[in-house]
Amino acid sequence: MKIVECVPNISEGKRPEIYNEVAQAAATVAGVELLDIDPGIETNRTVITFVGAPDAVLEGAFRLIVTARRLIDMREHHGAHGRMGAVDVCPFVPVAGVTMDDCVELANRLGRRVGEELSLPVYLYEFAATRPERRSLANIRKGEYEALPTKLQDADFAPDYGPAEFVPEFGAMVIGARKFLVAYNVNLNVTDKRWANRVAFDVREKGRTVEGEDGRMVEQPGKLKAVRGVGWFIPEYGCAQVSMNLIDLDVTPVHVAFEACVESARERGLRATGSELVGLIPKAAILD
Repeated sequence: MKIVECVPNISEGKRPEIYNEVAQAAATVAGVELLDIDPGIETNRTVITFVGAPDAVLEGAFRLIVTARRLIDMREHHGAHGRMGAVDVCPFVPVAGVTMDDCVELANRLGRRVGEELSLPVYLYEFAATRPERRSLANIRKGEYEALPTKLQDADFAPDYGPAEFVPEFGAMVIGARKFLVAYNVNLNVTDKRWANRVAFDVREKGRTVEGEDGRMVEQPGKLKAVRGVGWFIPEYGCAQVSMNLIDLDVTPVHVAFEACVESARERGLRATGSELVGLIPKAAILD
């Protein structure tokens, strides 16, 4: 049996009638099983997870994008999470009987179809990236939706598929192939996101920019490999969070990331008071 997971992130987390209809569009395909719909009010973003055979998942992803384009208007979108399009990112993940190369092929097939049939700019990331600097989602999304009118005029930012034209109501989207990613947030006993950012910079692989001995700014790596992170404040929870993407659980498991945040918070006179999982997590990670 061949099973692929698809995890689209859409730029709508406040209106159930919208994010549920977008998610259900994928489930209209025979052979697709919708596993999870995880909305966030403050982030104004919903993580949708579905699985199935490769061709069925590909068709489900396309129907989801068509529905999101019809229902979501990026000109009205605001939220705490970075975003570039109505369907911001759409990764394929190998689960069983398929390889990462198979998922790269799916990403290209979907990207080509979205570009040709919907006339939307599409960028490929992670294992599907067409150039090294596009492997990172953060690099592609720099400046977010608001920067697209200018960035799309730059030849270096030409999309992998679709026209290099700004589509105000949709923006642009990123499609890719990747390993299992866990979106995991650690709560702190403060409301100022600056403290959460300091902890995030301590633990994330990229670290922070500091002044070196010669007066030049240099990169100071963080404690954990394969971790991306930022701090933010979530009013609905009444606390700041260290928001992390754990992109390789073999390198940094969830429990290691949590303990690193606990240690960093303690060093700064803070306390980690809990954590939040966004979307799904492999069973093995929980057992670990």
